[in-house]
Amino acid sequence: MEETRTVDSKYIQQHLANERTYLAWIRTGIAIVGLGFVAAGVMFRASPYQHIGHVIAAFVGIGAVALGALIMACATRDYLKKQKGINSETFRSPKLSVWVTFASLGLVDMFLLALVIVLLLF
Repeated sequence: MEETRTVDSKYIQQHLANERTYLAWIRTGIAIVGLGFVAAGVMFRASPYQHIGHVIAAFVGIGAVALGALIMACATRDYLKKQKGINSETFRSPKLSVWVTFASLGLVDMFLLALVIVLLLF
């Protein structure tokens, strides 16, 4: 049985690199989701500010899970777009997933900083 060549086989190295990049984005999204679970599980000792700490922890947890899911969705979109661009020789580097990841990590970082401050000071 003779196997036929596909357009994908012409650019094997590029497609394999695209898959590795996609998996790296997925790992980043999963890590952010994990941070969300850790933040949501933070317990506060009895203090007048424990309610604020729990609210921040819940906000960080829910936000990180949502942002992680958004990063994974953008990564999937970019993967499919790159696959098509490689085959049609019209590849363009993605910008959306980079900016979404940057903004997501910045937001999560700010809220985790607030959480640490509440934990340490109160």
